Amino acid sequence: MHKRTLIFDLDGTLIDSAPSILAGYAAAFTSAGLEPQRPLSADLVGPPLRSTLQLLLGRDEPQALDALVAAFKQYYDDQGYRASRVYAGIDAMLAELAHSAVPLYLATNKRWHPTQLILAHLAWREHFLSAHALDGPQPPQPSKGALLRWMLTAHSLSAPDCLYVGDRDEDGEAAAEAGMPFLRVPWGYGGAADQSLAEPSATATLTDSLKRWLQP
Repeated sequence: MHKRTLIFDLDGTLIDSAPSILAGYAAAFTSAGLEPQRPLSADLVGPPLRSTLQLLLGRDEPQALDALVAAFKQYYDDQGYRASRVYAGIDAMLAELAHSAVPLYLATNKRWHPTQLILAHLAWREHFLSAHALDGPQPPQPSKGALLRWMLTAHSLSAPDCLYVGDRDEDGEAAAEAGMPFLRVPWGYGGAADQSLAEPSATATLTDSLKRWLQP
């Protein structure tokens, strides 16, 4: 029998990375001498980097996108990632789950390199059995749903015994694509989610929900 397992999204679920990511977008456009074609708002956080920059650029222009991607990476990987803020109660929740020997994994659209930087910065590496990003596997995975399916195979996990925890509709769709159940947090960048609910009482409620699901 497979042990029940939790897989977490990162941005908008465990950390509020919007200020650092939006600052990175602004720095990238300033560096390239370009203007974003829409406001820099929190709903931009979550999708893959290049697709978001193309949305902001307003056109598919590979050379300009390459410059924007490079400028964003330079800013974010050097200093931006450190500004990510852990939602209230998440540190304690992860520590408690890990101490209880619950198998914890991470699956994110964020690039592999800054994901590792953030986990090291927050001292979270020991909590997770493994963390994965779209560009981590070879070949890279085209979507989060594909990444979750890849993780099931790579770690010999049973989809019905894995709960994916995220903040966006896209996270739920990715979980469904992989055949696993989904739990949406009541905060984050999902539009209907309310950032004001990212407080200790909400995290305590989430922890209780996770504990109930972990019991067969």
